[in-house]
Amino acid sequence: MPQTVTPELRRWIIEQATAGFAPDQVLAAMRSAGWDEDTAIAALETTLSDHLKSIAPAQPLTLPAALAEPAAVARLPTIDLAGSPRRIDAGDRWVEIVASVKHPRVVVLGGLLSADECEAIIDQARPHLARSRTVQTKTGGEELNPDRTSDGMFFARGQTPEVARVEARIARLVGWPVDHGEGIQVLHYRPGAEYKPHYDYFDPAEPGTPTILKRGGQRVATLVMYLNEPTRGGGTTFPDIGLEVAPVRGHAVFFSYDRPHPATRTLHGGAPVLEGEKWVATKWLRERTFA
Repeated sequence: MPQTVTPELRRWIIEQATAGFAPDQVLAAMRSAGWDEDTAIAALETTLSDHLKSIAPAQPLTLPAALAEPAAVARLPTIDLAGSPRRIDAGDRWVEIVASVKHPRVVVLGGLLSADECEAIIDQARPHLARSRTVQTKTGGEELNPDRTSDGMFFARGQTPEVARVEARIARLVGWPVDHGEGIQVLHYRPGAEYKPHYDYFDPAEPGTPTILKRGGQRVATLVMYLNEPTRGGGTTFPDIGLEVAPVRGHAVFFSYDRPHPATRTLHGGAPVLEGEKWVATKWLRERTFA
């Protein structure tokens, strides 16, 4: 049965906004109350937009900055799926299109890496693993995060022949310069390890974000590559759209986000490894040259 956006709901959204709650918090509260995802996002966006327009003539913007949805970036990395191809030429290798979603733009790729490349990258990363850290958005530094229970390391761009080859392949595949990407991060998950659902963009409301953005601007896309296959568990989940991508060696999942906002529906996580171990390599793409 369709859900109706009532005046009472609109008043409640404005009350939450003026109280300082971020859009993702308001959206989460609406989902918990039983609201359909798409209806909740539409209600949130139109209500805040209309409210901002109504107060603009009388006073400057008074809502917290986090409530204003950022403008979309002009251009995004993208995989050309015009004509519904079954495979795409990535330069030195043909890559299979396993599945795709339009909103958010998610593309599951088959055979992005060879078995030999997977093994080489694991072997090169293994001696340098340490407990994984995440970006500390309060300061722009790094921190240990209890939601991320893996070990990891970063390669510099082009650090090894295999890394350089994969980076060039990705650049060709998504139409994005190699120097607009961070170095590839390799993660190792043991049984029970996971990365709880999160967004990859940098939250504009956090005080450390301006410092982070000095190095290449916002993240605009992610590519997760599976280097091995755990016996059970370890998929990449997208809770907002009910999708789970199985970790198949050599396969990858690509997704892009045109603004740092929950409306992109790119909430994702690494499901717990139930048996065996999982190795993945992640490539984050930025708006500009990452140095």
